[in-house]
Amino acid sequence: MENAVRVRANTSEEINRQIDHELEARVREYAQRSPDEITRRIEELDREWDMERLLEANASALALTGLVLSLTRTKRWLIVPGIVLPFLFQHAVQGWCPPVPIFRRLGVRTRKEIDGEKYALKVLRGDFDKANSLPGAEAALQSVRA
Repeated sequence: MENAVRVRANTSEEINRQIDHELEARVREYAQRSPDEITRRIEELDREWDMERLLEANASALALTGLVLSLTRTKRWLIVPGIVLPFLFQHAVQGWCPPVPIFRRLGVRTRKEIDGEKYALKVLRGDFDKANSLPGAEAALQSVRA
């Protein structure tokens, strides 16, 4: 099972619904916007950090900080990478670790969720001829739900 699926499975239904609702609201909003505005939003989504990237960046920064401080200050700082690295391993194996619920509450999405919004926006922009048989936001949202 991929991490995006595991992250959603280990996130409360309330938070998953909130993230999904926000995606739907944005797609409906962009259904009223120009193709140029949709393109700008797609470019923003290309730069959005997903859960994996955020966890990896934070874990490596904390682990490196702990290692440097253990070399320059006291060996007690080795506890930081000693805690952070098992969390990162736990996330790789289970798709969950203690920071995940915090990040999800802050609205951090999986790559699959971000890509779902990008795909829906591309449908709105008219990138896929087959999907254009339904009007605007409904075609886009149906493509995300499929």
